[in-house]
Amino acid sequence: MLLTGDGARPGRLLAEQLRLDGFEIAGPGGRPDVVIAAGAAEVERWSGEAPVIVLGHPGSEPRERVLAFRRGCDDYVVAPFHYEELVERIRAVLRRSKPSEGRTVAGEIEIDERSRVASVRGKPLALSHKEFSLLAALASDPTRVFTKRELLRDVWGYAPSSRTRTLDSHASRLRRKLRALDPDTPYVDNQWGVGYRLVGPFPG
Repeated sequence: MLLTGDGARPGRLLAEQLRLDGFEIAGPGGRPDVVIAAGAAEVERWSGEAPVIVLGHPGSEPRERVLAFRRGCDDYVVAPFHYEELVERIRAVLRRSKPSEGRTVAGEIEIDERSRVASVRGKPLALSHKEFSLLAALASDPTRVFTKRELLRDVWGYAPSSRTRTLDSHASRLRRKLRALDPDTPYVDNQWGVGYRLVGPFPG
């Protein structure tokens, strides 16, 4: 998944092409997985927050590319570039930036981030992309309540001030699917006025 921050401006055409290829474009206030930066000046803004791919201008000199890497960029693509090559560079950067993703266990829920498979008591769950991401976020720390602002920011890439019911509807569907496998446990608990948490038991 690709999320580009509001500081990265690769152009509307490129953004639309990326959407068609299954990447998600973050809005203002989102937390991107990777940033497409229109020039080396954006690198320092995002370095440490997300991997950065710089789109250099035609005829950029080696010293400009060296400076971008010294500032912390993860890749540098000189325009004009081949779109499919850029997509593969994005995917390679994402693979390198997430070496620790693996298996998460929260009580009877097991999540495999690499294969994007979730199960309850060994029974697989049929989840949409966002339902899986929501469950993974809640399972990352199952003993605490995640605020709606946090979940909208981390799962949907929305600005914290966004007003939307999408979180509530996804949480409701996720709860129904979990309870279909284990009707005795509510699993997804709505803390009114605050956010959501998983319901255990969760050892430790």
